Amino acid sequence: MSLLSSGESHRDTVAARPTAFVPFRAGALQPARSVAALQARSLRLLPQIAEGAAQRERERVLPYAWVRRIAEAGLYTLRVPTAQGGAGGTVRDVIRFITDLAAVDSNLAQALRPGFGFIESLLHAGDAADQARWFPHVLAGEIFGNAGMERGGPHGQTLTRLTRDGDHWRVSGTKYYSTGALFSDWVSSFALDELGKETAFTVPRDRAGVQLVDDFDAMGQRLTASGTSVFDHATVRSDELRPAMPRDRRTPLPGFYQLFLAAVEAGIAKNALTDAIAFTQRHARPIKHSSATRSVDDPYVQHTVGEIASQAYAADAVVMKAADAIDAAWQGGLTEPLLNTAAIEVAQAQFFAVQAALRASELVFDVGGASATSHEHNLDRHWRNARTVANHNPRDWKAAVVGAHLLTGAAPPTTGLF
Repeated sequence: MSLLSSGESHRDTVAARPTAFVPFRAGALQPARSVAALQARSLRLLPQIAEGAAQRERERVLPYAWVRRIAEAGLYTLRVPTAQGGAGGTVRDVIRFITDLAAVDSNLAQALRPGFGFIESLLHAGDAADQARWFPHVLAGEIFGNAGMERGGPHGQTLTRLTRDGDHWRVSGTKYYSTGALFSDWVSSFALDELGKETAFTVPRDRAGVQLVDDFDAMGQRLTASGTSVFDHATVRSDELRPAMPRDRRTPLPGFYQLFLAAVEAGIAKNALTDAIAFTQRHARPIKHSSATRSVDDPYVQHTVGEIASQAYAADAVVMKAADAIDAAWQGGLTEPLLNTAAIEVAQAQFFAVQAALRASELVFDVGGASATSHEHNLDRHWRNARTVANHNPRDWKAAVVGAHLLTGAAPPTTGLF
């Protein structure tokens, strides 16, 4: 089954390279009621995404069309229950897809995090009315982005405010790190209500008073559309309010969000391996005093590629093991012990995946000479991307929390980062 709409070719889609939001197209999503069907679609889509990914990153061409095509392929519906019309997949299924996607384009993979997280929050809340309100939008192929943290003040401080306005609410404030918002049909965020209670909400991107700004200036992950979102007295309807992520108890949501980032790191390591192999085979020349006449036969180049492969292999393995721990928590009724175990597993996986991605992205330069640093090859994007993802949450805290748990039995914090 083609992933393209009628009359549209892959060549035409890539050639167009839209630099603006691609609107939702009713009826474009191709229904799939099984994980296997969605996995087959992703396998056909990934090689197409890989084409030109390095060039898109180098020229900072935001992947509007690719995000839309992923949604229209139904891949956001992996975790939607079968009873609701989705594929009924596991956390492992989602993380497998994200790792594979990050192995061809880490920017695109991270840009999907708010959408998958939104679905996870609906599953955790278990509110039938809320699911009936939002799952049809996901199943139709609509995309959900994020307007997250705010700049200035202590980390995690929220200045954005919700105030009552008749039957509805008004929101005012400025958010940064709005991952995927520019690509999305809906933007989710949170604010403090008149009682100072953190409250989440989801509004359409074209709502009056909502402004999405393309101003993300990080050195890496530059195509995640993680810039500023401004809410200027924007209306929030009562049915657009949603419960905020709990901060006073353990839930599976923080672990899912954190493991998503680890999956991106594991994918970066695999992408670095792909580029190391390709550069060695197509461009590299052995150093003058090498025992080989071809770089592919140079024992030190072989060692380097083998080490990158080992880092990527191990990162993938620990990420998938942590995904299994979250699934086990769901299957076991989300008890506190199972959730604590999952949080510790995710923290360990995240620590190692970051280390592996940074190491692999550094080693990729050891397979070639000075030409490996050419902007033409854009090999430095792997390190820039890995470092940027790593800076979302300090990995030393991950290791310290794991150590405290093993030494004293202390449970991980419920700050939303474990």
